[in-house]
Formats: sequence, C-alpha cells, structure tokens
Amino acid sequence: MIEVGDIREWRGHDVVDPGKHKIGTLESVYVDVATDEPYFAAVTVGLPTRHRLVFVPLTGAVVGPGYVQVAHPKAQVKGSPAIGTDDELPVEDEQPIFVHYELTYTPGAAGERRLARR
Repeated sequence: MIEVGDIREWRGHDVVDPGKHKIGTLESVYVDVATDEPYFAAVTVGLPTRHRLVFVPLTGAVVGPGYVQVAHPKAQVKGSPAIGTDDELPVEDEQPIFVHYELTYTPGAAGERRLARR
C-alpha cells in the first residue's frame, strides 16, 4: 500500500513503466475522495514548450529512490486524456480517464467528483 503521507516527497520524481522506460515527471497525485487513498498520478510529459499532464493509475505502483514505477506501459500512459500543466482536472473529465484504463467510474450520489488533487 502506498502511504498518503509520502505524496509530497514524490513530486518531481521520474515516472517509469514496467520496463523502466521514463514516461515523465510526477507533478501531483489525485486521491479517491471516498477513501483518501492515492489513485492516479498526474505526469508531466511532452516537449519543454508543449508540456501537458496525463494520468496513470497508481494501483500496482512501486515507489523507489527517485522514481515511481507504474503498472501501465509508456504508450498507454502517453495516450491518456490530458490537461494543461496549469489546469485542474474538471469533474466532467474524470470519467474518460477511468475509461482509458478500463476502470469503473462511479461518481458520488449527487454527482460529486471522484478525484481530488493532493
């Protein structure tokens, strides 16, 4: 289990895929609002003048010295729905991220958001 208290220490770490190929740099972590457990990483990818944030599930992730290894291949992560580096994930954009990774999306009973940035 990944500890929530360590999240701030992960920022700026490399995010790598199962083959240790660098995907990008960890910008932030989104937690499931129902459990407060880390659920997705927001990863900075792209050229320096065209950075964007893509999302990858943290299920099965391993944290090491200077890196976070995720369970999804680089190509799948880079194809994930993206937002600008200065943007906040809008609630209506949550479901497409879940769908991209074939995860079930269940918002709150009144349509509340499922993810919160930490």
